[in-house]
Formats: sequence, C-alpha cells, structure tokens
Amino acid sequence: MLRIGLCQLTSGTDPEANLRTVREWTAKAAAADARVVVFPEAAMARFGEPLGPVAQPLDGHWASGAAEIARQHGVVLVAGMFTPAEDGVRVRNTLLVTGEDIHFGYHKIHLYDAFGFRESDTVEAGTELGTVTVDEVTLGLATCYDVRFPELFRAHADAGASAVLLPASWGAGEGKLDQWDLLVRARALDSGCWVLACGQADPAATGAEVNPKAPTGIGHSAVVEPLGRVRERLGQEPGLLVADIDPGAATRARTATAVLANRVL
Repeated sequence: MLRIGLCQLTSGTDPEANLRTVREWTAKAAAADARVVVFPEAAMARFGEPLGPVAQPLDGHWASGAAEIARQHGVVLVAGMFTPAEDGVRVRNTLLVTGEDIHFGYHKIHLYDAFGFRESDTVEAGTELGTVTVDEVTLGLATCYDVRFPELFRAHADAGASAVLLPASWGAGEGKLDQWDLLVRARALDSGCWVLACGQADPAATGAEVNPKAPTGIGHSAVVEPLGRVRERLGQEPGLLVADIDPGAATRARTATAVLANRVL
C-alpha cells in the first residue's frame, strides 16, 4: 500500500504566500502518514494573471523551498508550478516532483486550447512522459486537460504505473463538473490505473476573487479505483483527502477487463 494525500486548495497570485500554504498543508498530510503529497495544477500561482513574471527554474527559490518542505516531512511532494520555456517567451506548465532524492518536472503535454481559452498562447507544451516510483510503486503524472487523452494514461500503464496523479485547475462552466467526473473515472477504467485527481478548490467556496475567464478550479478532487469506482471525493471547498493505494488492484483490474491486452490499434 502507498498512502497519498491530495491537498485541494485555492492558490493566490503570490508564489511566496502559496509556498507557505504548501508548507501548512504538507504538514497536515504528513501528520496523516501520507508518503506522497499532491497539490493542484498552478499551486505556485493561479491562472488569470501573467505567468511570465512568476515562472522560475526547477533550481529556483520556489522549487527549492518545496524541496525543503518535502525533506522536512519525509514525503515526496507534487505541485503545479510554472517554469521558463525553451523559446524564451512562454512558460511551461510544470508538475514539480521533489523529495526522497527526487527532483524533476513533468511538463504538461496537452494544452488547454478549448472552451474559448488558449493556453498555448502563453505555455509551451511538453513532450515526454513523466513517472516517479515511491516505495516500489510507480506513479504516472498528468495535468488537467491531459485527462481528455486516454492514450496518455494507457502509456503510463505500459510504463508500469499502478496509479496516475492528476493535478488540475479545472475550468468552470455548464456541464464541466459532469465532464470531470466522467473523465477521471473513464481514464481509470480504460488504463487499469488508480487516478488521484487533485483540483483547485472552487474560488466561490473561499470567497476568492479571480479572473472569470480563467480556469481557476471547481474542486471535487477524487480517488478513483482502477475499475472506475470513486473511492472518495471532496466537494467544492478546500480539503485534504488521504487514501491508501493498492497496486495489486491495478493488476487485477487489467486482468479482468483485458482492455490493454486486447488492444488492436
């Protein structure tokens, strides 16, 4: 078993204040014996504000501060941040993974050019699959809009992942909660992976004022079993969800459905 904590919160615009929030919530998750502590996409700074001024490299102050938090609590920490892009103009939407002598970033592959929003205007897409192994359990990495692409989750299964961590800052709108629920369950079922979806809390639940055109979260973080059943779920407001992940359940699910073994295309 691997115990994972999902920290559903609302990020602000100040990276330093958000880092203090990461410290506070990591302490809560570690007190509940979580070995992996997951924060949402854009934990460093929320969407709706210019991203270039807040972007920092993985050896910069914000990521180094997160690494120290992980070290202090003996956990592996996963949190959404922004790093400078190679084109020198845009940024990358990065999941920082740090702790236990691990320190790297997964750059979001699928960019949110949808529902009237164009992430690619300011963000450069990543190209490489990201995984991390903690206590002999391999975890895949995906970010928000990545959930709409089953091929990525199947690639994680092929790479040996038993679970996929899915930080998000889901855009609000008509039907979007239904889509979120459907997609996280479907990706679990068609990959045979646990899906641990950690979203930004709904700003309305905390009274935060945000750019109404930006995807700033709806809450409803969830732990989904490999056969698509929701094990646990949060509501709109901030909260901590801690769950034990059995990698054997992924093996059993893949044997039962045989969807990976029976693929033709």
